Amino acid sequence: MPYIVGTAGHIDHGKTSLVKALTGQDTDRLKEEKERGISIDLGFAHLDLPDGTQAGVVDVPGHERFVRNMLAGAHGIDLVLFTVAADDGVMPQTEEHFDIVRLLGVTHGIFVITKADLASPERLREVEEEIEMLAADTVFADAPMLPFSAITMDGLPELRAAIVRGLGQCASAAPEGYFRMPVDRAFTLQGHGLVVTGTAHSGLVANGEHLRCLPGGERFRVRGIQVHGQTLANAGWGQRVALNLAGSETASVKRGQVVCHEKIARTSTRFDAWAEIPRAGARGLRSHQRVRIHLGTAEILGKVVFLHGKDKVESRESAYCQITLDEPALVMRGDHFIIRDEVARRTIGGGKVIHPWAARHKPGEPGRMDKLAILHQGDFSALVELLLGESETPALPLDALCQFFNLTANDVAIRLSKVKSAQKLSLEGEQLFVSPARWQKLGEAAIKLVGAFHKAQPLAAGMDLEDLRAKMRSGLTPGLYRYLIDQRVAAKALSREGNLVRLPTHSVNVGGAEKALMEKIRAILGKDEMAPPDLPAIEKETGALKPKLIESLKLLEREGSIVRVGPELFFLSGTVEKIKGSLRTHLAEHGTITAAGFRDLIGSTRKYVIPFLEYFDRTGFTIRVGDNRKLKSPLKAG
Repeated sequence: MPYIVGTAGHIDHGKTSLVKALTGQDTDRLKEEKERGISIDLGFAHLDLPDGTQAGVVDVPGHERFVRNMLAGAHGIDLVLFTVAADDGVMPQTEEHFDIVRLLGVTHGIFVITKADLASPERLREVEEEIEMLAADTVFADAPMLPFSAITMDGLPELRAAIVRGLGQCASAAPEGYFRMPVDRAFTLQGHGLVVTGTAHSGLVANGEHLRCLPGGERFRVRGIQVHGQTLANAGWGQRVALNLAGSETASVKRGQVVCHEKIARTSTRFDAWAEIPRAGARGLRSHQRVRIHLGTAEILGKVVFLHGKDKVESRESAYCQITLDEPALVMRGDHFIIRDEVARRTIGGGKVIHPWAARHKPGEPGRMDKLAILHQGDFSALVELLLGESETPALPLDALCQFFNLTANDVAIRLSKVKSAQKLSLEGEQLFVSPARWQKLGEAAIKLVGAFHKAQPLAAGMDLEDLRAKMRSGLTPGLYRYLIDQRVAAKALSREGNLVRLPTHSVNVGGAEKALMEKIRAILGKDEMAPPDLPAIEKETGALKPKLIESLKLLEREGSIVRVGPELFFLSGTVEKIKGSLRTHLAEHGTITAAGFRDLIGSTRKYVIPFLEYFDRTGFTIRVGDNRKLKSPLKAG
């Protein structure tokens, strides 16, 4: 099993010296670090232990100005080495680093009392008491405390043995899901190109595999993998990994981004979480407060809104919240994060993501706290039911569910097969999942809307499919909407004719008044068949109400008596065929015609000429080429 050992502690408490004593490697790689004698950025080494165990080591800076760098390396730690100098004791950054590591979910640690050669036994005991007070009532209350000197190397064998025991307690099953690695370093290496490093959170990556970089979506091919300086064919969860990536020449990657499996594609700017304010967060956290969110290796400005109705969460309190980010990030359920103040001076708290792409919560939202509790602690079936019932879109693709649960497609499919609250739809080769109850309601809503349309317009043969989709406001994609309607048609709950949908029981019964109005319209259009009145003029002449008039016009269209040439322009069908015949003859002889030539051909005005030409283009009779029209296909000339 791979392991990551990390350091934590106040500046100048000997973290880098400790790592050098353990590994023989100096993790201060920057010129400025060597000149100033302090760590500024993350340092990395590998540790070989007496029992043959190998571990990656992440050495973090201790200065308060570089906490952001410390946070970029603190994720993914299995065992933390807290350094407390014997001369100083517990200091401000000791407490801040302690809170950060605990809030990030690290549960195993060793307190190393450094510079032990400078302290008397009485002083060492005083420091131990300070550490006991710091760790009281936390998972580190019983962590071992060992004196160590980087000068004399006293305590080094005992520390190595303690690390072996501590890592043995960290043994656990590999996390499920696809490969995901937050990037903590990215650089170009002469002769190799782009190299990124990080601690892999989950999954495996192999040479030749394609990865995605988020946010951004840039795709890369893996052309080299190293772990602890050794070239490997694959690597993954729990390892310090260096990847040599091939992509476009302009591609760039930076700290804060994540390289991951191609199936992971969705980023987020809003997520629900369980947040905790530790005892050191004396000022607490106000709802709607601007903060800095540290997630993986990313640092993003954002806002915290508490969801339990209170305006503030005090020290040693916890609550559900929604966090909105100023920039998108790859957020996964179960990810730990840290909250710092907007100006990056202090750590306020931290927490765990429970919904990676939550919708905005509304005031007075019914059942909010129950839903949050399910998201926090619910089992797979309860989570699926809630997710499908509450998602912005009625159907979620399998890949989205994989990302929500951080599981592979095969794992999710097996689990979903046992969940009654998930109905699978296969649409154009893609697997989609819906809530059966929600899907049923959508079908019922469609039927109800069609029934209401019949009641309002009894003379209409049916409701236009796109009008029905717009009125449903369901969030269905066009393909999924057609799937829903087709299902209802197959169940004989709806009937479809072309782009019209109706209830199977609906039929158009034209009464005497409607027949009279239709005859009147035909007569009006026939008075001057080459220049008929438009819709407002017909309405005025018939004296009919507009809805009734439109119904009658649609009936005349369906029976083939009239043709709608423009939005408010109708011609008798015989007139349209006559004009079409004249145009066909002209084009067969001359090849093309302009708008002016067409006007002269039919002896009309621009009011009618342009709508007619557009109608012929729209129906596929002609095609426009510049300012000319020609027959779209010679086959249509006959």
